[in-house]
Amino acid sequence: MAYFENVGKINYEGSRSTNPFAFKHYNPEEKVAGKTMEEYLRFAMAYWHTLTAGGTDPFGTETAVRGWDHLSGMDKAKARVEAAFEFMDKMNLQYFCFHDVDIAPEGSSLKEFYSNIDTIVDLIEQGMKSSGKKLLWNTANMFTNPRYMHGAGSTCNADVYAHAAAQIKKGLEVGKRLGAENYVFWGGREGYETLLNTDLKLEMDNMARLFSMAVDYAKEIGFDAQFLIEPKPKEPTKHQYDFDAATTISFLQKYNLDQHFKLNLEANHATLAGHTFEHELRVARINGMLGSLDANQGDMLLGWDTDEFPVNIYDATLTLYEVLKNDGLGKGGINFDAKVRRQSFEPEDLFHAHIAGMDTYAKGLKVAAKLIEDRVFDDFVEKRYSSFNEGIGAEIVSGKATLASLAEYALNNEQPRKNESGRQEMLKALLNQYILAE
Repeated sequence: MAYFENVGKINYEGSRSTNPFAFKHYNPEEKVAGKTMEEYLRFAMAYWHTLTAGGTDPFGTETAVRGWDHLSGMDKAKARVEAAFEFMDKMNLQYFCFHDVDIAPEGSSLKEFYSNIDTIVDLIEQGMKSSGKKLLWNTANMFTNPRYMHGAGSTCNADVYAHAAAQIKKGLEVGKRLGAENYVFWGGREGYETLLNTDLKLEMDNMARLFSMAVDYAKEIGFDAQFLIEPKPKEPTKHQYDFDAATTISFLQKYNLDQHFKLNLEANHATLAGHTFEHELRVARINGMLGSLDANQGDMLLGWDTDEFPVNIYDATLTLYEVLKNDGLGKGGINFDAKVRRQSFEPEDLFHAHIAGMDTYAKGLKVAAKLIEDRVFDDFVEKRYSSFNEGIGAEIVSGKATLASLAEYALNNEQPRKNESGRQEMLKALLNQYILAE
């Protein structure tokens, strides 16, 4: 059965195309900075937003019209698998991502959940073999079910902790079977509402224990995917332990997990933490922890995770600048953790949204590559910090300087060299010039 029969294959037609069902900038085979766009961007479909989200919000029920609406239970889950591969084929998406509950209903017991997952994974495996599509990452949803009201790895209930471990165990087995290139941990409820009832140290220690168990089990079964943690500062808990890139890296380093994990960073989570997306990428990159991206954007007028499709060329350029400086994302990719708006309820809107996001990132990639090729920012930054290349600056960088030697230097140089302008406005104008250039 065809679920998107009104839409054909989405092809690249160039920037002058007026076809709403065509790429204007994303040309998979076009080479940028020595690799094809497809190799750098590694776009992925988010199973939850594309196939299971119905447009609900705190004030209204589902609005989405989907070809599987008349089905329920496992029949609906099976139909979504068919729809997933049809959608990815038409959108030229090579990867996809899912939570366990996205692909299969939980049922009335863990045993039934395992059985449902196995049935659906059989179908997904068949679809992957016939289509060549790949699993970028999978994960376990340990935040939706009421049992996780107090958290999963950070819960106060040992039985709930055991259930979370069982979901992760199954998730790792599924990931190995489907050849997942990554496995993601997202602490949906790993945080606290008040310290008055919280053992902060025990909760964080237990989270680290759960991650360590996952690392050990992956080795045991021969699952060699890259492990990723996705930071998020708030929603649903007031304070989450994986607040941002810096906090998460610190956590991983404290528990000696940094050699096993990298970060899966999301744009909207960055803004919720009070950062730009490029800030989070830069922090991860300079620490060797940049693993994968969730592509979306938030509404700056709203203070929650709106998960809109990315259409901001300025942000996309700075995002891909960091990706290129990282020489790509390795096993990671760019997952569209984004949903169409509640008013965009027709199946065709899923295509318009993905086309917009893919074109935005493709354009950002081309601009970022040109900025790096022309050393627009590199030359300026190198000159700005050139005082650390010789003399007292070189001694500071090499570790030879002491407080005493620096004090002696300062006493003998009562008139230090003049500061120079940071030229922030000029650099922003240059960035605009590159973005607007044809």
